[in-house]
Amino acid sequence: MSTKAEEETVPNILITGTPATGKSYLCERLAEQLKLRWLNCSELAKERNLIEEYDEEYDCPILDEDKLMDYLEPLMLQGGNIVEYHGCDFFPERWFEAVFVTTCSNTVLYDRLKERNYNDKKFQSNIECEIFGIVLEEAKNSYKSDIVYQLTNETKQEAEENLKTIKNWYKAWKRK
Repeated sequence: MSTKAEEETVPNILITGTPATGKSYLCERLAEQLKLRWLNCSELAKERNLIEEYDEEYDCPILDEDKLMDYLEPLMLQGGNIVEYHGCDFFPERWFEAVFVTTCSNTVLYDRLKERNYNDKKFQSNIECEIFGIVLEEAKNSYKSDIVYQLTNETKQEAEENLKTIKNWYKAWKRK
């Protein structure tokens, strides 16, 4: 027999993937539709000064993972979070009930990254990351295989299907 506290438990979900593969699009809608707290780690790092240093070569801040973990820990214990970040191997496995990895073709990614005006080094690095499936591999190596899901996220239709997939997972999880 489950207790009232167990019945009210809400899962933590990680949405990860190479930059420009559609993570924010999914997270924004899922947070709204499922009433989850959206934790965009890149934004949190800037807002809460969870930055180690600035990488001039890639023209971006370097996340201080320890500071981020310290900030997130009490929130993750509460449950009901959707965490967004372009990496995943440093998050504790115990934090997530599901890990969704967004992917897309290099052609689509190329166009999306061009719109972001990344410098050449950062642009090339992100394309290579997707070509070699780095984030998906990270997820598979960091979490149990039965909680890692790959989502191809190239078109509006696929994004809508991915929203349904995640919401169906959520409903199934809540029934457990």
